[in-house]
Amino acid sequence: MKRIVGPMLNALRFAPPALLLALIVMPQLPGQAQTPRERFSHSTTRFPLTGAHEVARCESCHVQGVFRGLPMQCAACHARASRTPAAAPMPPSHVPTTQPCEVCHTTASFAGARFRHVGVTPGSCASCHNGTVAPGKSPSHVATSAACDTCHRTTAWSPAAFNHANVAAGTCASCHNGTQARGKSANHIATTASCDTCHRTTAWIPATFSHTNVAPGTCASCHNGTQARGKSANHIATTASCDTCHRTTAWTPATFSHTGVAAGTCASCHNGTQARGKSANHIATSAPCDTCHRTTAWTPATFSHTGVAAGTCASCHNGTQARGKPANHIATTASCDACHRTTAWIPATFSHTNVAPGTCASCHNGTQARGKPTSHMVTTRSCDACHRTTAWTPAAYTHQSSAYKQHSSGVTCASCHKSNTEVATWNFAAYKPDCAGCHAGNFKQGPHKKVESPLIYYTVAELKDCSGSCHVYTNATFTTILKSRSGKHRSTAGGF
Repeated sequence: MKRIVGPMLNALRFAPPALLLALIVMPQLPGQAQTPRERFSHSTTRFPLTGAHEVARCESCHVQGVFRGLPMQCAACHARASRTPAAAPMPPSHVPTTQPCEVCHTTASFAGARFRHVGVTPGSCASCHNGTVAPGKSPSHVATSAACDTCHRTTAWSPAAFNHANVAAGTCASCHNGTQARGKSANHIATTASCDTCHRTTAWIPATFSHTNVAPGTCASCHNGTQARGKSANHIATTASCDTCHRTTAWTPATFSHTGVAAGTCASCHNGTQARGKSANHIATSAPCDTCHRTTAWTPATFSHTGVAAGTCASCHNGTQARGKPANHIATTASCDACHRTTAWIPATFSHTNVAPGTCASCHNGTQARGKPTSHMVTTRSCDACHRTTAWTPAAYTHQSSAYKQHSSGVTCASCHKSNTEVATWNFAAYKPDCAGCHAGNFKQGPHKKVESPLIYYTVAELKDCSGSCHVYTNATFTTILKSRSGKHRSTAGGF
């Protein structure tokens, strides 16, 4: 049975509707099983269903059961006088066109049609965009006979752009008159100059004005607060021309040429009204500004101390008129110039001329002036016993004791004063104050012969003063000198 029904159903696919209807209502034969209808796939035809066609009813297109020979062009069904009532026709407002529907529309959605302008001849926009075939210029459009694509683009209708190349200089207002294109705003400065005197076609703002050929001193003819910005409300009172202080390249900072200004007349302008005057914390003085300040730079200020009487520094340097002694200054009633100089306040120097010898500690006590450091040798001697006023270091001390022998430069104070006091440390006290008191441990018996035969040597006690004579005798009677070695050792020599 299946071998018969299958081919039969395939044959009935394209049967007339009347035959199909008769078969559907035929009574079921006894013992005959029904077979479910097979679903028909439209993709097997030359017209696959897409978009809105997939959900359309079959009879919308297959009117009166016609399955073969139907047209496949959109307009055949969607024309205004369509013979297919279910197919939406073109609305009366549709732009007149002979182009196939699919050029702009798709089966996915009839709305949102798009037109590709590829191949459209430049300058021919209005052949379609004439308000009938396609939207044209709006009622508020600037009056112009230029082609649409002079300003607009097919990729985006707005923003519109105009190529100002080849536009003659000074003719801006022929279009920018407020009718054809935007003109001067209501708050524009009053001027008859052409737009491109200040504005550029690449950017309308910021506007710039070339001051070339503007006559010096005529700034206020435009910069009067009406035509162009004038002096601000807090401007210093002056009748001088703007370009006396300002420049056309940059309004600020303003500069003033003080050339020709009479010395000592600064305050005639620098009075706090016409120009900045003395600040609230300025030192009290009636001296002219240029006594301390310069026109090239207001700060730092300098004062010429020429003609100032010696010892009168504190008459100004009292902490009110000018800086005085700081809180940590050494206690002294001496005049400032006793130590300081007008050329440089620091370093300070003090003339020790007329200072009585031995009185250093009266000032160098650690309070008034620097005293002895904690590592200093313990001594009651005056500072100037070792130090000099010309240079504190190196220290030099003259030994007064007759027992002291002048030593070589390599010997330091600590070599003898090992306890950091004035008392010298004797290594061999039995021999002090002679050389052996320190150097007995360095004595070598071999070189010090007293008699060669029989061999007799000197002792340390005999040669404790190394600078004395050293004789070699002929025999043990020590009466006849065979030879002498006088002055062999010297304390000032580099080696022993």
